[in-house]
Amino acid sequence: MSSAEPTEAEPTEAEPTEAGRTEQTGPAVREPGRAPRPAAPVPPPLPGLAESARRLADATVTSTALVADALDRIEATQPTLNAFRHLRAEAALAEAAEADRRLAAGERLPLLGVPVAVKDDTDVAGLPTHFGCDGERPPAATDSEAVRRLRAAGAVVVGKTNSCELGQWPFTEGPGFGATRNPWNTAHTPGGSSGGSAAAVAAGLVPAALGSDGAGSVRIPAAWTHLVGIKPQRGRVSVHPNYDAFQGLTVNGPLARTVADAALLLDAVAGAHPEDFHRPPAVRAADASRRDRGRLRIALAWRPPLTLTGAGPDPEVRRAVTALADTLARLGHHVEEARPRYGLIGLAFVPRATAGIAEFAARHPEPALLDPRTRSALRTGTRLGGRVVRAARAREVRQHRRIGALFDVSGFDVLLTPTTAAPPPRIGRFDDLSAWRTDLAMTAACPYAWPWNVLGWPGVNVPAGFTRSGLPVGAQLLGPSRSEERLIALAAQLEDDRRWFEHRPPV
Repeated sequence: MSSAEPTEAEPTEAEPTEAGRTEQTGPAVREPGRAPRPAAPVPPPLPGLAESARRLADATVTSTALVADALDRIEATQPTLNAFRHLRAEAALAEAAEADRRLAAGERLPLLGVPVAVKDDTDVAGLPTHFGCDGERPPAATDSEAVRRLRAAGAVVVGKTNSCELGQWPFTEGPGFGATRNPWNTAHTPGGSSGGSAAAVAAGLVPAALGSDGAGSVRIPAAWTHLVGIKPQRGRVSVHPNYDAFQGLTVNGPLARTVADAALLLDAVAGAHPEDFHRPPAVRAADASRRDRGRLRIALAWRPPLTLTGAGPDPEVRRAVTALADTLARLGHHVEEARPRYGLIGLAFVPRATAGIAEFAARHPEPALLDPRTRSALRTGTRLGGRVVRAARAREVRQHRRIGALFDVSGFDVLLTPTTAAPPPRIGRFDDLSAWRTDLAMTAACPYAWPWNVLGWPGVNVPAGFTRSGLPVGAQLLGPSRSEERLIALAAQLEDDRRWFEHRPPV
């Protein structure tokens, strides 16, 4: 392998839109019962999660100041980035004032007073959960389990970030909220479906955010916005009240600028609700981010699972991931090209994914407002539900054995692949495509992430560098069941060497 490091090109200004195309713009971020504040100058980016917690504990900053800065920065960037669907400004400022009183009294919690955001597929009491859909929804009566745990750790939830409709696509655009844009270049998508969370963290609107990942929806936007994104083991972070979300494909996970921040957020939200189906034993992610795992055997795989698109990595993605593999070799790890035995894993993914979409779409009070592609997936999921989806899930044990042979038989510790085959597409790339053509286009761009959702195993996106035009790309570290600590430790070692957190977008 070449020893050259990837060139991290200077970010470019936003490219002009394609001639003749009207750009979508999102509505002003909303808080029920509150008028938007007037536009203000953009404050500086917020510090990271661990740094914010340290400054609060040392009394060098107040929670009220941090939360106010986050709200100001969100509202100032909303016309350009459109990262948020809802703010809870008044409630967040009241909670920040209470956090300041608790801090002054000597109370200490991992995230006491730190502002964070959550994706709009996650219930926050008092706010509607649109999950990227158009139309009106009633406010949630109670917090989801993940939000309850965030609050128990002391975090202040400032708002809910945009998601594409029912989390289906690797872009965050829709008639209900407009287009969320990439802070590195606003002509391009930040990815999806956790694109709002990724844009918010990359632009320094919040120190970290929670996303969800059913086919790469944390890892893909992390790759396309230069972030660390952790897809944990199934059940590591509760998805309650959705129980077995998307037939077991979807998990919640953190997006942050550093491994330590992502690990800290993972520790804060990890744990099961009493009614959850999946209950893996606890991990200590923050401890793992400070641990040396020793020399590892790492398999580098370029060939994605069979998707019938002929997808392979863009040359600039391949260059960046090759350079990251060279870094791992220089750090003392054994890196060797290999080919996981994916088999026909897509035959298990499609019924589970479309059945999950059908389950969520059936809850929408106004089905006519759903995207035609969603209605197509609903029909497919209804046909493939029941016996077909049960058979697809029953195959998981054999898939664990076949793909797990890479670890159990061949002796590799980690699988390294590109996170996506392509750099982030332009806003509107998927406009006016049929359901079938959308599926083909997004599968060609993102063929690598979804098999680990079928398996339920953990993965971590790490920044791999930039294209020559300044667009971020990423690589994913994938492991066998319950291997988060190994992956986090390896990601932290890479971060120490490559120091990707020193690069910020020009927002």
